Amino acid sequence: MTEKLIYLEDISPLDFYGVNNVLYEKLRGFFPRLKIVARGDRIKAAGEESELLRFETAVGRLIAYYRTCRHLTEEDVLRLANGDMKEDEPAVLIDDVIVYGNGGKSIRARTVNQRLLVERYGHADLIFASGPAGTGKTYTAIALAVAAFKRKSVKKLILTRPAVEAGEKLGFLPGDLKDKLDPYLQPLYDALHDMLPPHRLAELIAEEIVQIVPLAYMRGRTLDNACVILDEAQNATVGQLKMFLTRMGPNAKFIVTGDATQIDLPDKRLSGFETTVNILEDIPGIAVVRFDGRDIIRHPLVKHIVAAYHRNESQE
Repeated sequence: MTEKLIYLEDISPLDFYGVNNVLYEKLRGFFPRLKIVARGDRIKAAGEESELLRFETAVGRLIAYYRTCRHLTEEDVLRLANGDMKEDEPAVLIDDVIVYGNGGKSIRARTVNQRLLVERYGHADLIFASGPAGTGKTYTAIALAVAAFKRKSVKKLILTRPAVEAGEKLGFLPGDLKDKLDPYLQPLYDALHDMLPPHRLAELIAEEIVQIVPLAYMRGRTLDNACVILDEAQNATVGQLKMFLTRMGPNAKFIVTGDATQIDLPDKRLSGFETTVNILEDIPGIAVVRFDGRDIIRHPLVKHIVAAYHRNESQE
């Protein structure tokens, strides 16, 4: 007997199972040869491989329909679980939603360049996203990666940053190497916690399906069947960026984000981000999205702060 575990990662269990589990019981009725047990956002099914495949397909249809229409009825379950779908029935969202996060939270492309990043992701295997703080470059990139993982377009998510101090000294931080490095990687954890349930994220990290590591750990690897994000790339040298980009395997998507105005290297001239973007952007299969002040979606003051610093630097 084979077992299959399905996660409702972007749907409220109450919405999916229905009041008093009425929708769940309807779904189970289609698969009398399977032993099906639901606990919160997990559904475990056991039985023959062919029946499990049928069940997984049915659940996938229900999830896709819910993502589009934001509701499920008994009639929907009876129709979709049986595969009785109209040819023109939507299977995916046709709007600016990238992925549904915890509790069904819709994570959308909210600005012009965020939408452009989503569009370019569909056509390019390497994308550079450049622009100021607060524009959602990293958050949008991670949403695209999680969406690709949920669609099973990739098997792994790899997120990395250069371990460069922003005023503080790494050696004086408490703890072992992991403890010292985790503060640099925390923004990546924060985004993932919005998009994956904590216990599921912990499992994926333990299984090394989701990897959050410093840039130096990329050396010598070939990254395949993965969506790979390099964040804070302005703190990488030309040599480090070349090392990272040449890790790309045959079936991989790379997104590189950076802000040339926030270089933390001792000598700002060491940053290889803008140089790398300039020498690679005309190569087919590589895309560049340049974010600007219009894309800043943090507190309204952030836009004015960024503009003020830019004016001051221009005068200097």
